[in-house]
Order: sequence, then structure tokens, then C-alpha cells
Amino acid sequence: MNISRSVVIVGAGLAGSDAAFYLAEKGVKVFLYESKEIEKTPAQKTNHLAELVCTNSLKSTATTSAHGLLKLEMDALGSLILSEARKAAVPAGDALAVDRDQFAMGVTDKLKNHPNITYVSEIVSNPEVLQEKHQASHVIISSGPLTLKPLEEWIVQSVTDDDLYFYDAIAPVVDAESLDYDELYFMDRHQKHEGPGDYLNIPLNEEQYYQFVDDVLKADKVPAQNFEKENFFESCLPIDVMASRGPETLRFSCMKPIGLERKGEKRSYAVIQLRKENLLGSAFNMVGFQNRLTYKEQVRIFRTLPGFKNANFLHLGSVHRNTYLNSAKLLNRDLSMKVKPTIHFAGQIAGVEGYTESAAIGLYVASQIFRKISDKESVSWPKETAIGALIEYLMTSVKPVPSNVNFGLLPSIELNREQRKSKDRKKIKKQLVSNKAQETFQSFLGNIL
Repeated sequence: MNISRSVVIVGAGLAGSDAAFYLAEKGVKVFLYESKEIEKTPAQKTNHLAELVCTNSLKSTATTSAHGLLKLEMDALGSLILSEARKAAVPAGDALAVDRDQFAMGVTDKLKNHPNITYVSEIVSNPEVLQEKHQASHVIISSGPLTLKPLEEWIVQSVTDDDLYFYDAIAPVVDAESLDYDELYFMDRHQKHEGPGDYLNIPLNEEQYYQFVDDVLKADKVPAQNFEKENFFESCLPIDVMASRGPETLRFSCMKPIGLERKGEKRSYAVIQLRKENLLGSAFNMVGFQNRLTYKEQVRIFRTLPGFKNANFLHLGSVHRNTYLNSAKLLNRDLSMKVKPTIHFAGQIAGVEGYTESAAIGLYVASQIFRKISDKESVSWPKETAIGALIEYLMTSVKPVPSNVNFGLLPSIELNREQRKSKDRKKIKKQLVSNKAQETFQSFLGNIL
């Protein structure tokens, strides 16, 4: 199909990358702008596109999970992110975890060598100027949660100065060779198969756990930027924030021991899980251990953990300020600006949280723009689908708080009397919601392809 229109995309993270590939594959000329080769954000480390900065996991692939449903819909839209993620996958149970470098290099190669994509390394301060320069029909701003100051100033002046930030955090990564494996063990939660699991576990007894909690609470913390209130995303809280909510909080969240009992042994009081960071298994990510502790305190406290006496940290945890919008107030349902409808927002800046969620919103916006380019109306996704549920959340949230995809966003299904009495009623309900989501999406798919 020959389409004599072009689109400018600002930001080549997960949302921008998937949006660019979707449109380019449809024959649209894409001008993809990225600033990291000139100036990196505090979280960025490489020049690769679609860099994963917080963790190497893209969450569950099981269709009985909301993340699994989201992946089914993304695959149907031809997601480059998922395609390259599977090529760079590392063992992680039913989760899709990747070798970060291999994954990002794969995405970068596909985008920079696509005949319909022109890659431009430049710090963008005004997307409207670029739209005019390239005579583009539409613009997608997918600059991510750490939008650079020049573009953020344009957003403040042209879009909003309200509710424009949120705090997020990054977990530490440790060198695998520096660990003492005599004190650790491999096992997946509720593991059913024989042999070692994909996750490396740190068992703690009661005394070790409470000493760790006490150390975390007393540790020096990095203060918020410019004395701002620290608005944290509830599903990615720093461990020090969780510990401050009560001494038992951590062992019911990222240090939960349930399902990690070794055969013939008593359950540990708490367990910390480590996930492979790359295909070689030369590094591990401390799952859920994002924190605000100073680097010096992180090293001191984490080295008191079993097996970590000589731990060498490749990256330490940190907290960063995210930029995001009140989409319900400022954007149309296709995530275009109410006052400038040819300019769209996609990814985390639109108010979602998570890798696949960001990429999915990039695909959603790209598909809506392609409809417009093709002289078709925008289409409203059913809220029974994973992507539709995310859009519904963005468009109806009274107080904007970034959200992952989860079953709580999907319409509930009433159980019959027999199902309500079942001890597996929660599992049954999830399966029914999943079935409904898949059926609805399959019926709707013809409207967007």
C-alpha cells in the first residue's frame, strides 16, 4: 500500500519502537527521533533503542494472567518488542525475561535498517516544528518517563503543568561469580518440574530477616529531587518504603517465602529471589529490590545477606522522577491531544506502567493513526480486552496513578453458585475473565487490521 503521509515519533523506547515498526510495516514514512546518543537520562546506560532500564522481565506469558493476555493482543498487531524479546529470552519460568543487550540490539537493528524509517539523533524541544519540517500528518510523543527538560518544558507550556511527575525505582544487579552458592539455592515458586529452577534464592531465618528490615529502615536514603513529594507507583515501591509500613510487609511481598520450600526442609522465614540478567547467567537481578538507599548503604546492607559477603554489584538500586500525563483530562480516547489532535502521546508518559504496557500503548496509538491516514475513523477498543482495559483506565481515572495491566482493570464476571463454593473460585474467575477477553479480542480484531 502506498501512503503519501509521514509520521514523526519522538522517543525510541518501547512504545516508540513498536509504534515506528508498526507504521513502517504498513508503508508509512516514519521519522524516529531519539536523544540518548547526545544526552542520556539518569536511567539509561547504552545507545541502543528500546533499552530496558528497570528490570529484564516482561512479565508472565500465561494467558491466565493479564500480562499474558496483553501479549496475545500485541502479537496480533505484529509487536517488534515481543518478537525480539523471544529471540533474546533467558530462563525465567513462565515469565518472558531477556538478555537486555541482545534484545535492545535486535530492536535497534530492525529499526535503523528499515527502509521506511529515518532515524534522527537529536534532542527535541518542540515536536510541532518537526511536524511542519517533515510535513507529517501526525506526531507521537513517546519520550518515556524520564523526558528531557527541553521537551518537558514544551509539554508544560503546550499541554499541562499539572500532575506531571511520579517516582519510580530500579533494582540492583549483582555479578554471579561474586556469590557464594553454598548458601543459596535454585528453585521457582511452586516448582512442579524436576531439576533446578530458573530463580536463585536467598533464604533468611527470622533473626536475619528482622535485622535486615532494621538495617534498611535506619539506612541513609537519597532525598527527593527539589524537595518534591515522592509520589510512588504502588506496584513498584522501594523496599525501604515497604519496610516503613510495618516489619512484616517485605515478607508478604518481594521476600515472600511461600512456594519456595526445599524438599524435606522447613520453610524459610523470608526469601529473596534473583533472576538471570542475561543469557550467560553472569549476572542476577534482585527481584523487587528497587530502593532509595545510598549506594554505600546498599553495598553495606546487601553484603550481610546469605551468599552476598563478597558480592560485586554491577548496578545498584536507584529512584528516578517519571514524567506522565493526566490522560483523562488532556487526551482523546485515541490518546491525541484535545487541543492539538494530530499530536498523540504513547507509552509510560500517557499513564501506564511497565514494559509491555508501554509497548502495547505504542501499538494502539500507531494503529489509530494508521486508520486516520487510511481515511477511517478511530475505533474504540472493548474494555473486555487487555489493551481496551488499559485505555479505559487512562480515560476514566479520577486521580492519575500509573497502572500495570491487571485483572482488576477488566470487567468482572459473576460466578454461579457452584463456582462460588469452589476452593478454586479465584482461579476459576481468572480463567473466565481470560476466556472472555480472548473471545472479545478475536471478534474485534477484524476492525483494526
